[in-house]
Amino acid sequence: MTGALVGIVGTGAVGQTLAAGLVAAALPGRLLVVSRQPDQVRALAADLQDLAHAARSRTVVEPGEVADLHGCDAVVIALRTDFTNTAEHDIRRGGASANAPALGTLARQLRGFGGTVLVVTNPVDLMTRRFAEVSGCARVFGIGSNLDSTRYRLLMARYARVLPEQVRGHVIGEHGDRAVICASSTTVNGVPVHVPIRAVVDELQQRPALIRTGIGRTRCGPAGAVLSTLRKSLGLADGIEELSVPYQDVRLGIPMRFTGGRALACLPNLTGHERRRLDAAATSLRAAYTRIPAHTERIAP
Repeated sequence: MTGALVGIVGTGAVGQTLAAGLVAAALPGRLLVVSRQPDQVRALAADLQDLAHAARSRTVVEPGEVADLHGCDAVVIALRTDFTNTAEHDIRRGGASANAPALGTLARQLRGFGGTVLVVTNPVDLMTRRFAEVSGCARVFGIGSNLDSTRYRLLMARYARVLPEQVRGHVIGEHGDRAVICASSTTVNGVPVHVPIRAVVDELQQRPALIRTGIGRTRCGPAGAVLSTLRKSLGLADGIEELSVPYQDVRLGIPMRFTGGRALACLPNLTGHERRRLDAAATSLRAAYTRIPAHTERIAP
């Protein structure tokens, strides 16, 4: 589906980086940019049009409105409301109450949408659940655990002194402090390996802090995760992505195998400890969801 129409909701740092990555890769035939700030939408669309021409990309970039998203094959939600995150723990959950009303409003406006929705807005597991429940859309995936998994494979490749492509392994559960490393099923060149779990956990937790301290917000990593997932969800490539999907009565990261655009969960065999940690993440997310405003309306995005 190289002529696909993709919409991006949100024109902040993450939305801009996502849009630039999609245009540079010439993934969609058309890219629709949507935000509640018309001047910013027009400006970003113009900048992306310049990029498309300079990079010889065939992607046609257009400013749009929420109503136009119903004609898209896929919609990427990267909106973020204005708030100050004062959380010292569970930092990604710090924007839950602020972002949930905007996600809910957008979800109501997109009821009946039949394409793929990729949610990037944090806390991604909670926001993915909110959007899916309010919109009723069938194909809603959250971006988060696949970025954790990418970082994990990079770190493991460094420890094993191999190329990242030689490492197979997943990080599942919540995108955040309760991520679950599937150490028992990690392999290098198909061979099980010992995972220096404490060192890996420490580095996984330090990496986003390093990025936030230096440039304010993680943006390029999520852009890459979205690009990879869009290729698979649009049927342009087959493979596995760790995405926030239904687990029990919550949403959290599970490996999803895409074949011809269709997704099927492929959770690896877990040890008792890994399963308990996954269920603990679900319990925590379940409790956190009850604390999110349920019916507050806000203009989105």
